[in-house]
Amino acid sequence: MKKTEFREEHDSMGPVKVPVGAYYGPQTQRAVDNFSISPYRIPLSMRNSLALIKQAAAAGNRDLKLIEPSVCGAIMEAAGEVLSGGMNDQFPLDVFQTGSGTSWNMNMNEVLARRGTEILGGTPLVHPNDHVNRGQSSNDVIPSAMNIAARIDAGTFISELRSLRDSLCRKALQYHGRIKLGRTHLQDAVPMTVDQEFQAWADQAGKCLRHAQLLLEDLEQLPLGGTAIGTGLNCSPGFSGRAVSFIAEKTGIPFLPSDNPFRQISARDEMVALMGALNECAVVLMKIAQDMRLLSSGPRAGFGELKLPALQPGSSIMPGKVNPVIPEMVIQAAAFVMGKQVSVTIAGQNGPLQLNIMQPLIAHEVLSSLEILKNAVVKFRTHCIDGIEVPADVPEAAVEKSLALVTPLALRLGYDRAAGIAHRAYDEGKTVREKVLEEGILDPGEAGRVLDPRAMIRPMPKDS
Repeated sequence: MKKTEFREEHDSMGPVKVPVGAYYGPQTQRAVDNFSISPYRIPLSMRNSLALIKQAAAAGNRDLKLIEPSVCGAIMEAAGEVLSGGMNDQFPLDVFQTGSGTSWNMNMNEVLARRGTEILGGTPLVHPNDHVNRGQSSNDVIPSAMNIAARIDAGTFISELRSLRDSLCRKALQYHGRIKLGRTHLQDAVPMTVDQEFQAWADQAGKCLRHAQLLLEDLEQLPLGGTAIGTGLNCSPGFSGRAVSFIAEKTGIPFLPSDNPFRQISARDEMVALMGALNECAVVLMKIAQDMRLLSSGPRAGFGELKLPALQPGSSIMPGKVNPVIPEMVIQAAAFVMGKQVSVTIAGQNGPLQLNIMQPLIAHEVLSSLEILKNAVVKFRTHCIDGIEVPADVPEAAVEKSLALVTPLALRLGYDRAAGIAHRAYDEGKTVREKVLEEGILDPGEAGRVLDPRAMIRPMPKDS
């Protein structure tokens, strides 16, 4: 194993040994030494958002003539390399670190400073604080980067959620009018149609979609330029507007300077709200996946009303067994995200006075939730929902056997008498239709009309 070689660097606290060849410097190395407790590192979208902010800051400082154009150009070029996927091994810091995310910010500052100096041929030296971090503080950079990353990732997630909703709508159209049995408490209930069931799932997804979309505008406000607590100390007038405009132009998203940077630095309410929306999506995805898992159970000794795509062997001991693997994956991903909402809820409360001190955790939990839910939604649609089939006879065959067919008789005979018919039919192993005809309660013509499952299915009446 090759022995690591070190170079000695200095910061305001003294000398630090940094690996030779590393673009990062002493503050990053101190954070590596202090915080390496987990396998979790900065989310890719968060890292890219930090690089974009540094590009925007350099452009703003160049336009304001606060830093030499050549230095600004070198910073922008180095940040562009990060955005293109370069120097991935230069961001080694643990998620669990100083609560402001200062170490993440300084990691980016040091990498861009050293690479910027290299681009300039060694002269002038690009300084991580004086140049790369000019007009900024970790306290406004980190929440701004979180908002940028979350807004971009949320947009992608919403697009995939829309596709999932549309897939469910297509299945509703495909099986429009197919009779099946509804169920409540996992017991037989009144008839419905297959499309009503699929459309209910589609509407659940659509509601999640609308709720998530409502939060995008809040994420588009950036406290960049507020520096330490929101006052903008050490930030030149005009910097915030220029930097945020640069970010908006590069992303195609209408980012704006915060209407209250004090609020966005001291509190991460928009991230808590977004996590709440993701929790709602997780709940909906789990419900739909659980329903599909139940309805596909069997295939011969269960419901057997949905046929899911067969993707892989389901047992190491039972040949031919096929399991609902995609719904089960979705259920686990949803449970994972639900747990993360608890983390973000706790973290959102920890903003004593002028600064939230759990920002790295919030960034990790929200951004990883967006990534996992997006991937789960894609797989759910492409590997499960798009390929679902409804067997031709199975759903309708269960309808005639249902004791819930007695329900229309409650209006004619009263609840208690109708219940008695259902109980006798169950005890004698007969259908409601057979029992009604046997006891002469209805003649065959009336029984055909009153106990027609299609007559029991109609849209919910609208208020006039």
